[in-house]
Amino acid sequence: MAPMVDVVVIGAGHNGLVAANLLADAGWDVLVLEATGAPGGAVRSGEVTAPGYLSDLFSSFYPLGYASPVMRGLGLTEHGLSWRHAPEVLTHLLPDGRAATLSRRLETTAASVEEFAPGDGQRWLDAYAEWADLSKPLLDALFTPFPPVAGTLAALRRLRTAGALRIARRLVLPSRQLGGEMFEGEGAQLLMAGCALHTDLSPEDAGSGVYGWLLAMLGQEFGWPVPVGGAQQITDALVRRLRARGGRIEYGVRVDRVLTARGRAMGVSSVGGRRWRARRAVVADVPAPSLYLNLVGGALLPPRLVADLEHFKWDGSTVKVDWALAGPMPWKHSAAVGAGTIHVGADLDGLTKYAAALACGEVPRHPFLLVGQMTTADPAHSPPGTESLWAYTHLPFRPNWTADDVAGHVARMEAVLEEHAPGFGSLVVGRHVAGPADLERENPSLVGGAVGGGTAAAYQQLFLRPIPGLGRADTPIDRLYLASSSAHPGGGVHGGPGANAARAALARDRALTGAAYRALIAAAHRAIYR
Repeated sequence: MAPMVDVVVIGAGHNGLVAANLLADAGWDVLVLEATGAPGGAVRSGEVTAPGYLSDLFSSFYPLGYASPVMRGLGLTEHGLSWRHAPEVLTHLLPDGRAATLSRRLETTAASVEEFAPGDGQRWLDAYAEWADLSKPLLDALFTPFPPVAGTLAALRRLRTAGALRIARRLVLPSRQLGGEMFEGEGAQLLMAGCALHTDLSPEDAGSGVYGWLLAMLGQEFGWPVPVGGAQQITDALVRRLRARGGRIEYGVRVDRVLTARGRAMGVSSVGGRRWRARRAVVADVPAPSLYLNLVGGALLPPRLVADLEHFKWDGSTVKVDWALAGPMPWKHSAAVGAGTIHVGADLDGLTKYAAALACGEVPRHPFLLVGQMTTADPAHSPPGTESLWAYTHLPFRPNWTADDVAGHVARMEAVLEEHAPGFGSLVVGRHVAGPADLERENPSLVGGAVGGGTAAAYQQLFLRPIPGLGRADTPIDRLYLASSSAHPGGGVHGGPGANAARAALARDRALTGAAYRALIAAAHRAIYR
């Protein structure tokens, strides 16, 4: 007889663990099934370059994780998580030898951008004052189920009609346009445009401006901190918290089917024939196409939903390299020495050309790099006097990148680093390369090396994520919820999709209002997908 629990959570990525924790807090009997041998998904660490050098294997710096009301609400510091900051948040290195720096010290950032254009220092101060007034309601709105009524109303009370209309316009502006409207010089513009390229968007794409503005302002307010002891500490804290509340995790269990009856999720089965029954819910921290097409099956779903999935777009493939360095990175520009994150390889026009090559399906010949100095941020990452360094960049999304393709691109990445830090190569004592296939093998949710759970483009956000619908975790299958970064509010380590899935499951399960909730959701799905 199949074991029975209240909820089965598919996947022990951070969103799955967030959902599991919140449901365990409600007293539910929680079982998490993880296909690999370790929890964390893309939030893990290990020694992969050289002995004594700790690398974050996927994601690293966590402004959203640090600021997220979801993650803060879990109280993970009580379960061993602590944070550190590099001396400076971010430095963007230009090809002409200049540099713009984002610092937690507001006056330092202002002085840096002032060097590019008189008056930009004050413009940055003004931009941050505007952000500081909106920060809490905006973050509350971002990390609550769609539509975010309470956070939006709080923001509207502060903005009033005129301000709200202008913020609404800002939300759809391309990064190049927004930066040009807010600042005169390239320094401040690049700080925001470079942040926008943490997604798969270009500086010319509608909506890219808000990503750059959000990450830059979060960096100014909160910094871009790292967990002491590596990204794994976030995962370990979530696991410890879950176990303290009676939740369980089974590893090496690859779920191959969501079991349904009369339009309702009843449990799951795994490769090998094991089954688990779920009294109250099945929560899936897997990409949307995997959930709908593989675990449920198109025959059980509305045909229009299945048709919409044909237009689901992944974000770009990723190549990530970790290096163990025998000494500090020999940057030409001193501004990069104390920065946790460095943007390398392009000015504003260069960012556009890089993104245009990706959009055309071409491999950028001079890639834009996001670089992390982990020892600079947290000395526990490598022996004294050394550096644990990583860089990643994007390729066009493609499931069949070969080892030779990846090796060629790594050579281009290292050439860019050598250009900005002569002698870099002579310091390398170990290297670990993770191409798209490697990333997917280590974390099956990173399909084709796409790390965002789907494009960040405006046409796949809010109620359009992952496809046109409600923008909520609820699916057309009763008591089945999507908890991965394919769901609103999307990629990043902030726990939003996991929390939204848990909230939806709890709302559906309420004794007095659960049936009405389900009827409302079902009626909405019928209207959308009929």
